Parts: sequence; C-alpha cells; structure tokens
Amino acid sequence: MAKPAVLAIGMEPAWVDLKGHPEFTPDLVRRYIETQIERLHAMDYEATSCLIEPGDTAEATVAVALTSKRFDCVVIGAGLREPPSHLLLFEQVINLVHRLAPHAKICFNTTPVDTAEAVKRWL
Repeated sequence: MAKPAVLAIGMEPAWVDLKGHPEFTPDLVRRYIETQIERLHAMDYEATSCLIEPGDTAEATVAVALTSKRFDCVVIGAGLREPPSHLLLFEQVINLVHRLAPHAKICFNTTPVDTAEAVKRWL
C-alpha cells in the first residue's frame, strides 16, 4: 500500500510576518518546517513542502506542486492564513486546492511546529 501523500503549503519564511512572534526568526521557522516534514516522513507519510512568496509566482508554484502527484492531505500554514495582508493569496491557494485536489483533506497548522499533528487529525 502506498504511503499517504501530504503537501505542506506555506509562506517562504523570509516573507512571514513575525511581528507577533518575537521568539521566531525566518531561519528558525525554516528549521521548524524542515523538522515537521522529517517528522511526517518518520510517521510513514510521503511529505512535500511547497513554500511560496507573495506575488505573481505564488499561484503557479502551488499549481505545479498540486499537479505533481495525488495528495491525500494538504496542510496550509499559519503564516499564509493569519496576516490580513495575505488574505487574497490565502483564498487563491484554497481555491487551487479545491480545484486541483478536490479529494484531498485540508488541514491547518497553528505554528510551524504542529504540522504533523494537523495531518494526524485528518489522515
């Protein structure tokens, strides 16, 4: 049986608004993301990270990732959801997931350290 496939979509850490989280730095967020992907691998998921930047390339980057294979679950990171300035991009990502991976469960992490827990809730 194939491992469940998980796509973790989030903001490139350099673009994450960390004003409300002084304990985080872009480098620390990147390490947390990498650690969560490794945790998912250790939990026997096939996990892929898709980090995006705001702007013209974001939708295309997500579309390429979503069409690269069939994903059972898509995690959308808090750095993309929370700042009001990313609302339009967040909506675009949700609609791409809905259109290109309608069978996938959608879940959300609350910080860069609880992605695996978000996936476990749905797979």
